[in-house]
Amino acid sequence: QLQASGGGLVQAGGSLRLSCAVSGRTLSRQSMAWFRQVPGKEREFVIAVSWSVGTTYNAKSVSGRFTLSRDNAKNTGYLQMNSLKPEDTAVYYCAVDNDYVLGTVPRHTTDEYDYWGQGTQVTVSS
Repeated sequence: QLQASGGGLVQAGGSLRLSCAVSGRTLSRQSMAWFRQVPGKEREFVIAVSWSVGTTYNAKSVSGRFTLSRDNAKNTGYLQMNSLKPEDTAVYYCAVDNDYVLGTVPRHTTDEYDYWGQGTQVTVSS
């Protein structure tokens, strides 16, 4: 089970940190990804990590602004979002699955993840 939280309203240029609390699976042995979705559009990939290999992969639109971290004691992953833009406005979803990398690239498509959080709304005002 995944519980996403931390969304909210922030001004452009601001920061937010989203949390994804995982139960029933050991996060350090998982791949984790964040996706986002706006009404009328498909869910799009944001950023992913293979915790066991230590490699990340992100969409170009968030390069240099979004990073991932985790707290093993809490079995929780975090998405730190800095320099937010209005186009980052969306419902953000976390997902986990058994760790896997192709070369150095972790799972990063919706089809590759079976376990999903409920989504948390991020709104960035201009």
